[in-house]
Amino acid sequence: MDKLIIRGGNRLSGKIPISGAKNAALTLIPCALLTEEPLTLRNLPRLADIDGFQHLMTQFGIATGIRGKRPEDFGRVVTFEANHITSTVAPYDLVRKMRASILVLGPMLARMGEAKVSLPGGCAIGNRPIDLHLKALEAIGGEIELAQGYVKATAPDGGLPGGEFDFPVVSVGATENAVMAAVLANGTSRFFNAAREPEIVDLCNLLVAMGAEIEGIGTSDLTIHGVRKLNGATYKVMPDRIEAGSYACAAAITGGEVFLDGADARDMQSTNHALRNIGVEVTEEKNGIRIAANGPLKATNLSTAPFPGLATDMQAQLMSLLCKAEGTSVLKETIFENRYMHVPELARMGADIETEGRTAIVKGPVGLTGAEVMATDLRASMSLIIAALAAEGETQVRRIYHLDRGYERLEEKLQLVGADIERVDD
Repeated sequence: MDKLIIRGGNRLSGKIPISGAKNAALTLIPCALLTEEPLTLRNLPRLADIDGFQHLMTQFGIATGIRGKRPEDFGRVVTFEANHITSTVAPYDLVRKMRASILVLGPMLARMGEAKVSLPGGCAIGNRPIDLHLKALEAIGGEIELAQGYVKATAPDGGLPGGEFDFPVVSVGATENAVMAAVLANGTSRFFNAAREPEIVDLCNLLVAMGAEIEGIGTSDLTIHGVRKLNGATYKVMPDRIEAGSYACAAAITGGEVFLDGADARDMQSTNHALRNIGVEVTEEKNGIRIAANGPLKATNLSTAPFPGLATDMQAQLMSLLCKAEGTSVLKETIFENRYMHVPELARMGADIETEGRTAIVKGPVGLTGAEVMATDLRASMSLIIAALAAEGETQVRRIYHLDRGYERLEEKLQLVGADIERVDD
């Protein structure tokens, strides 16, 4: 198993290319199940989660063709051909490592009239039930059965009729599953209090390019008029707003200046607002975002919320940055109940953080020092990298397979801007 060794103290300076969004790509790939024609996705990041999803698609009999294999390339072009689906079962062995696997349920149900999907795995960051996925699919005509660790979904003879569902709480994954199922329904479906994340806009834009009829894209009320069939398409995955925000924090904690090449400021307003409140200069440019930290960092109060609020996936990275801010910061995590597992590891590096329930109090600035730490989930892993970049001495980060799920060739990108970081065998 690999680990990362980071020697802190280097000021980051230069350009970091931003990859395609993991959270968008994992929603776009299952759209290939909705059509017999080829679906080509450009700017698909090279990540463990993407590889896992491709293995799952192969399980269904879907052929994949990959371009952009050169070692120096970030991202790649992948074509999925689902003209003949040979299986409607997503087995436990493939699903257990990745929660996003549940996103094959809606499109498989819509196209094939049935699907059997293992209950998912993924990061241990709290209770993330799939009940809203199932209720939304039931609302548009799906019949759901839970047995022996699997979800079995079937459609009535003739296909899903469509229907209405009002999400009691905002759920990104449930919205995605419901939308993908509804596009091939026989009638009209309406979803209220739907999630508005940019990744859902990206999904809807792809589906429209494939021939779907969707009204209200980018709002919390979606109306979908089912169509008989969808065509193939070629589509570019949106830039990863969480990766961009993570590297912004890395630059800021080192007092550096980096250009986030390809980042889209429109998707990052809450993160950029938080950074500016902390004292970081954020300049929106034509092809990306420039980040500069030329003065002292300031404490601030932050609370995560569904889009357009501050993404829960940015909480851990901003917490590390606030360890170097002057004063006391208060963070509130409103999405997941167990997303402070990085706090004890940051404490090993000298952070002064107290937690009570979903609230964390960060006192700074502190002198961070290198230590041996262990990653607990994807974004927690990145928070340790950020802290290590500003720490005195050497930090060793173990269990970095979490990082490989969501950050494309992280150490290479950080080396581009002057970080002393290397991957070694543990």
